[in-house]
Amino acid sequence: MLIIGIAGGTGSGKTTVVNRIIESLPQGEVVVIPQDSYYMDNSHLPLEQRQEMNFDHPESIEFELLVEHIKKLKNGEPIEQPIYSYLTCTRAKETVPIQPRHVVIVEGILIFSCDELRKLMDIKVFVDADADDRLSRVIARDIVERGRSVNKVLERYEKTVKPMHLQFIEPTKRYADIIVPQGGNNSVAINILTSIIEKTLRSHNLL
Repeated sequence: MLIIGIAGGTGSGKTTVVNRIIESLPQGEVVVIPQDSYYMDNSHLPLEQRQEMNFDHPESIEFELLVEHIKKLKNGEPIEQPIYSYLTCTRAKETVPIQPRHVVIVEGILIFSCDELRKLMDIKVFVDADADDRLSRVIARDIVERGRSVNKVLERYEKTVKPMHLQFIEPTKRYADIIVPQGGNNSVAINILTSIIEKTLRSHNLL
């Protein structure tokens, strides 16, 4: 099994990079584990309080469960991945059954901030992008997917997203084996990355 970590700031283009990797590999060989599924359940708090949550701080994620699940997959065991809703800021009662695959991609803004999780990764990728590009993507995404107003998105960006990026996300770039500049638009870097993954899989007789 090959475990790939893909980190980077909010709106950097991580999802595009993940999708390009999936497209380049045989169907059914890859499973993606999003960090976002492992946000702490805050159903015990009032809705107003939940909506003010800082999603960009490492303490907002249940890394213990994420690490446990990656270890299980590595051991060939299936897991029950949580389902998290940004609209209610709570976890659903249902889970998603995930089976082990030859390639496991762990994707999220803060995944390199957890030492134990980093140690489980064979390849660590940091998707880099200009702050302006990331902000425009965050605005578009949060309005459509998370039902927020432009003002609310900008307020949140200034209050938590930007300072947390500088404090917790940008510094983890030093742990990356590969940095993909210009986010998901850098076809050359993504092609090099997929070639490395394919070569590694072949050397392990996984392709």
